[in-house]
Amino acid sequence: MKRPLRGFFAAALAALAAVATLGLSAAPATATGPDAAAAPHAGAAVTVDFAGTVSLSNCSGSLIRFPGSASTDPALVLSNGHCLTSGFLDPGEVLVDQASTRAFGLLNASGRSVATLRATKLAYATMTDTDISVYQLGRTYAQIQSSYGISALEVSGTHPVQGTAIKVVSGYWKTIYSCSIDGFVHLLKEGDWTWKDSVRYTSSCNTIGGTSGSPVIDTATGKVVAINNTGNEDGGRCTLNNPCEVDANGTVTVRRGINYAEQTYGIGACVTTGNRFDLTLPGCGLPKP
Repeated sequence: MKRPLRGFFAAALAALAAVATLGLSAAPATATGPDAAAAPHAGAAVTVDFAGTVSLSNCSGSLIRFPGSASTDPALVLSNGHCLTSGFLDPGEVLVDQASTRAFGLLNASGRSVATLRATKLAYATMTDTDISVYQLGRTYAQIQSSYGISALEVSGTHPVQGTAIKVVSGYWKTIYSCSIDGFVHLLKEGDWTWKDSVRYTSSCNTIGGTSGSPVIDTATGKVVAINNTGNEDGGRCTLNNPCEVDANGTVTVRRGINYAEQTYGIGACVTTGNRFDLTLPGCGLPKP
């Protein structure tokens, strides 16, 4: 997994501070990043900046809402499942409604931290089929908007399209990567983990450790279409930090230096009134405990 794994090991295995980042995009909890953002993508229909993104101790994330979310709902933060402070989840493991007081640095458009938001619970997390963690905060969208003038990023409810121009916005490093969706991966395998229908970036999104959990934003709509999570660092085959692609026929392809994300359009089908996760909802395809 690319980068959040680093964060995980740094937190869970202090004695192994030098451990490599799981193909995921996490970074060591003690690392600090440069304040360098990429130029806006040419022809973008909307302005994509850092507003609504967050920084975690070891990863990136974003303040999100779904089309059905109300301004009075408790706000949600999206990051990777491998960015949990407790470490990586086992294949098949799913966490729902776990107590949490995790802190997030809320960024404004220029990438400056304007507030510390705190979770009340980990609403959902898994590293099976996808790689996500969703935290519920102690403040509503309206309260955050009123206090800081920052709105949540909306998660798209539709499958993204190949060739779409995107930006990967890292709150940890305060860096924006610009590229396009190169295609979709039937199965993306890394170590013990397997993810379905992953997004493959074109090569210019050369994300690094600490970018794990970054929202992937469609530059035409400004909506979140995926969440950054891994990349093949050394050309290894299906190993930690070196995910491989497996097609429907079982053929394995290795793309050294190429990075990936997990789609997010299906999450909203599992969220009901009050931003509460309900995995029994019709159409909800997220793994269940």
